Amino acid sequence: MSSAPLLIDNVDVQSRSTALKDRILPSLLSAALGLILLYGAGFSETIQLHNAAHDGRHSASFPCH
Repeated sequence: MSSAPLLIDNVDVQSRSTALKDRILPSLLSAALGLILLYGAGFSETIQLHNAAHDGRHSASFPCH
């Protein structure tokens, strides 16, 4: 009798775990990609790319100096 609630609890934990993975993993990957793009553009040797990132920071009212 006590094994049925455990089975239901296990399924519930698995569905929560899967839902959490489905939300957190894409969020972390997109944040990492955003940081890579931001720092890649900010420290770029190509002056046009650096200036575009610089102007983007100023238009977002983000101080960079």
